[in-house]
Amino acid sequence: MMLCLQLFLPFAAGFFLSYVYRTANAVIAPLIGQELGFGDAALGLLTSTYFLAFSLAQLPVGILLDRYGPRRVESALLVVAAIGALIYGLAHDLATLALGRAIIGLGVSACLMGPLKAFAIAYPKPQMASMTGWIMAAGGLGAIVAAAPLEYVLALSNWRDVCLLGAAVTLLMAALIFFVVPDAPGAVPAAAAGGTLWQQLTDLRQVFRSPAFWRFAPMAFLLTGGFQALQGLWAARWISVQAGGDKMAVATQLSGMNLAVLTGMVCMGAFATRLVARGIRLESLYRWGMLAACLALGFMVMQPQSGSLWLWPLLGLCFSVNSLAYTLLSQSFAASFAGRANSALNMVILIGAFCLQWGLGGLIDLFAHGGLALPTAYQFSFGLLVAGQLVAWGCFALAKFPVIIEGEPVWVRMLGLRSVSGRL
Repeated sequence: MMLCLQLFLPFAAGFFLSYVYRTANAVIAPLIGQELGFGDAALGLLTSTYFLAFSLAQLPVGILLDRYGPRRVESALLVVAAIGALIYGLAHDLATLALGRAIIGLGVSACLMGPLKAFAIAYPKPQMASMTGWIMAAGGLGAIVAAAPLEYVLALSNWRDVCLLGAAVTLLMAALIFFVVPDAPGAVPAAAAGGTLWQQLTDLRQVFRSPAFWRFAPMAFLLTGGFQALQGLWAARWISVQAGGDKMAVATQLSGMNLAVLTGMVCMGAFATRLVARGIRLESLYRWGMLAACLALGFMVMQPQSGSLWLWPLLGLCFSVNSLAYTLLSQSFAASFAGRANSALNMVILIGAFCLQWGLGGLIDLFAHGGLALPTAYQFSFGLLVAGQLVAWGCFALAKFPVIIEGEPVWVRMLGLRSVSGRL
């Protein structure tokens, strides 16, 4: 119980806050667009800068976590996030807003990797899936707060005051983690456990040369990254376009999706360890859950007016299994590599979220300027996303975990093909 209070709860609070930052722009961005006259492409760029900074920070954050421990790294970075929220709340142009959002992304870049590193040290492997599910549930709760509750707060205040309040809360979270979370045995001094900084950098090659990593990478980029792009902006814009700008419909359907994500994460936390004990393969649960998510989004694209009230929650529920990717990947590496392996995967996810969030905005504007009605432009853009996701899922489903054979191209290992005497 003491370990839960000192280790889990502060990290869960930090990830909760990071998810509020991640998804709040789905509600705030239209207000910014109205105030400053931004179109869909500008809003996509503005919102996606969070993911760009977040993704670029992942490899350095993984090294720092393995070297200095999650308590020190995450608390220091949350101070940076508070500065970003302050800049964002005071900004009056696109460049300054983008800068503030990017600094926020940098500041919260350890809010998932930090607890995953701490759990890898403090808990045995059979419990990792459940602990990952519980920490992801905290993020799901943050996504719920950033939907209808945030809409309610914005009706009483304005988006700038909300950002300034977020900056103050972020400083409190930094202090909570720094003063409450204990240093887990083996987390520090990092130099003793992880070797020199140069050695840690060169050890990253083992992560990027791993067939396990490249098996998850396409799914991470297109499916998990794609869902985060939707959750952070484009789901709200899609619902608004299809519902004729009805703010209540947007808030209701976003809340339903985010509540479903939370429900799925809680189920992962409560039952994942038991499922493993009963011989159920987490890989199968991950594979089929992600396929169901692709199909739900595909049906929504083909029939945008049919069952949206239940399709968005179904999409969120299915995507909640994406947390298993971290558990499955980390089991392929020693605990001393946990920070770097999961951070590398998270980097791919966030690069995907950045590219897809900005790219969808560009596609929508392109199709709309080409003469398509706005709802149809959204359908075409989302349809291209679904097509890419299905290809990525097929690559994952066909892949294996072969032994690395020098001289074979990465795509051979990704597809699980094996060679005979160095030839296919």
